[in-house]
Amino acid sequence: MNAAKFTPAVNKSTLVFLAGAMWCGVGIMLLTLSVKWLEPLPFRPQLLLFGAGALAAIPVHHFGFSRIAGKNLERLMPLTEKRCVFSFITWRSYMIVIVMIAGGVMLRHSPIPKPILAVAYTTIGLALFLSGLKYIRFFIRLLAEGRQTTKSI
Repeated sequence: MNAAKFTPAVNKSTLVFLAGAMWCGVGIMLLTLSVKWLEPLPFRPQLLLFGAGALAAIPVHHFGFSRIAGKNLERLMPLTEKRCVFSFITWRSYMIVIVMIAGGVMLRHSPIPKPILAVAYTTIGLALFLSGLKYIRFFIRLLAEGRQTTKSI
């Protein structure tokens, strides 16, 4: 029996979309937790803490996650054949995701006040979301290229 027969294979545009959806989805989840933790505070502290996280997200996005997304896109772009649906990120990245999830669980159950954690969650969440948009832009570009190719046939 051939194991490849049971591999859920998809094309590169689907892999790019899945990566973008995952990054944006996790970013939205972290931002939602952040907003929930800031809700009990008066408006000014909410704005100050959320603003601090949003401001910190810019360099984290630009110098961190955006570069990782770029490297991942460089890995996906040359693909011409279908690949396993789970290959939208590398095995090493899956290990990093597991470490980040464990770290997030530990932080949420730590004695650190939730409004302080909200700053970190805003930073990471917004940076992930913005970097996820890089994948979505590439996905849209791939769709447009596919339409142009089919029109010329």
